[in-house]
Amino acid sequence: MSGVAPRILVFTGKGGVGKTTTAAATAVHLAASGRRVALTSADPAHSLGDVLDADLGTELIEVAPRLRVQQVDARQRLEEHWGEVRDWLVEVLDWAGVRSVEAEELAVLPGLDDLVALLEIESLCRTGDHDVVVVDCGPTAETVRLLSLPDVLGWYAERCFPVTRRLHRIVRPVLGRLTNLPVADDRVLERGADFLDRLEAVRALLADPDTTSVRLVVQPERMVLAEARRTWTSLSLFGYSVDAVVVNRVLPEAVEGDFLERSRSAQAPYLAAVGADFSPVPVFVAEAEPVGPVGVEELAASAGRTWEGTDPGARLVEGRPLRFEDGDTPTLVVELPLAERGSVDVAVVGDELVVTIGALRRCLPLPVALRRRDVAAASLSDGELRVRFTGPGTGAPGGTESARTPAGK
Repeated sequence: MSGVAPRILVFTGKGGVGKTTTAAATAVHLAASGRRVALTSADPAHSLGDVLDADLGTELIEVAPRLRVQQVDARQRLEEHWGEVRDWLVEVLDWAGVRSVEAEELAVLPGLDDLVALLEIESLCRTGDHDVVVVDCGPTAETVRLLSLPDVLGWYAERCFPVTRRLHRIVRPVLGRLTNLPVADDRVLERGADFLDRLEAVRALLADPDTTSVRLVVQPERMVLAEARRTWTSLSLFGYSVDAVVVNRVLPEAVEGDFLERSRSAQAPYLAAVGADFSPVPVFVAEAEPVGPVGVEELAASAGRTWEGTDPGARLVEGRPLRFEDGDTPTLVVELPLAERGSVDVAVVGDELVVTIGALRRCLPLPVALRRRDVAAASLSDGELRVRFTGPGTGAPGGTESARTPAGK
């Protein structure tokens, strides 16, 4: 990829909160402001076509000046990226006695269809044809899993793939003489390597807060906000910058009636909680409408009200989810907003810092300056995990130091 990467705006939220409408409206708004915008869906249950009242497919089509939209056919894109590798795996499974239909299913590894959506983002950025790429992601839990895939798979690829290629070059001639086991040729390995290279490229794009911002779409309801808080923490763990919260379907003050008044009163404490819980992330309010906006014109009007006075294509919050502070006691700082005190496990394993929050785990490669050092302390305070290191350690590489974040610090 050459030149400056376009801005990437990722919209996610609990199912039914209006994230697709918000993403589409924002894309329409940005295109009307003069930017070249690509709008794509990473939600398996595509609904962009319904919101835009347009017939969409895998290829980009222009639905308004400077706005091109697509709904990716995962199977088609998977065939392009993984087809040759899959064909070889099917041959191997067939050789092992697996029936053809089962072999076809087993040859598509779990999560690959999800990765296609991420690779599509990299493709849209690589063309240089867009100033902003807007991504309509799936519900929050699926988004966290999707955005963690490049980090998790990249970790395995960096360790396993080079070894696999070296072993393959040694073993292939021997297997060719001793057995009829289908052996991958160089082209299959090259396709696999290209897949991993593109995965690394999209990981770099998404983890750069100057390039990518995640926008959380919520409604003023207890369960929705609780899930949004957990999502913010989880995304921060994997290095993704959340720089805005859009509160959707807020009942306007002008609406009258006993039922609506009680509903508005029920929303009030959660509206107040959004500002307090997500500070310093800015909060934008989208009032409820009698009928949800459909089509470019209605979406443009809706976005104008939501983003009034703000450029949604800009980076709305500074700071980085992960940074290093040098000094007498070098410190690694990981932003973990709303993480509970005493709930985070930290361990240094070899050249990596392993951070665990509940069921989520991330391995962070340490810079050379921090390797072979001991962990002096780990604490969680004001939404930041701070891991302090002592002078250079004397232990052999590959050893393990661990610390549980002290409760109440």
